[in-house]
Amino acid sequence: MSYSLEMQRIRAGRWEAVLVGPDATGLEVTHLERKLPGLEAKPDGAGRWRLSLPIPVEVLNDGVQTFLLADAPSGEVLAHFSIISGVPLENDLRTEIDLLRAELDMLKRAFRRHCVESGG
Repeated sequence: MSYSLEMQRIRAGRWEAVLVGPDATGLEVTHLERKLPGLEAKPDGAGRWRLSLPIPVEVLNDGVQTFLLADAPSGEVLAHFSIISGVPLENDLRTEIDLLRAELDMLKRAFRRHCVESGG
């Protein structure tokens, strides 16, 4: 399936986005491989969805926190957002490294699931 985000922002402790795509069922936002509760997807016209997620305070810590929006059935990462807090960072390369780690973890899980399902 083909998805795109038209807008993303964080406002009053909520991540908000407008998703363009065929369906919003099966979407999830994860942080450190843990699914976050409370993702809402409301129709906003043909093929458009308003997404909203309260950001839990317990995930906000010093450093870079990266969140992934994914299509859970396929494992496809549709978007990500990062929150940087605490001591100012030397540069934001750590954000990219954190994102790569999160995506690598998702790929490892998908590969393991594939191996189990294919019997290999």
